[in-house]
Amino acid sequence: MRELRPALNGVEEFVERVHVQQDEGFQLALLEMDGEVVTVAGFRIHHILATGLTLYVDDLVTAASARSQGHGKAMLDFLIALARERGCQFFTLDSGTHRQDAHAFYLRERMRISSFHFVLPLR
Repeated sequence: MRELRPALNGVEEFVERVHVQQDEGFQLALLEMDGEVVTVAGFRIHHILATGLTLYVDDLVTAASARSQGHGKAMLDFLIALARERGCQFFTLDSGTHRQDAHAFYLRERMRISSFHFVLPLR
């Protein structure tokens, strides 16, 4: 997660934020290989007016040293299966515009760009 969210100030801030988000339905999933975490995803299942019951992926990252080995696909497949099992109508995620390799991966996995995500920093 540190590779995806370098602005977090260490483990304590990460754990604190996860606990707050868990109160809002946030969950974490991880994939290990030889005792090391290689892929992690943070997600939530919630209702959205536009899409109904939706599994939204907040975070999805594979360690740089473990990319292109099928771990990201395995995690994506797990999350999509979970969404179907829970009765979700949609599976969604946002991806930063600079993450072009991730975009290529999502497009290969038959995901489509459906909207733009706009942000207004408030501090």
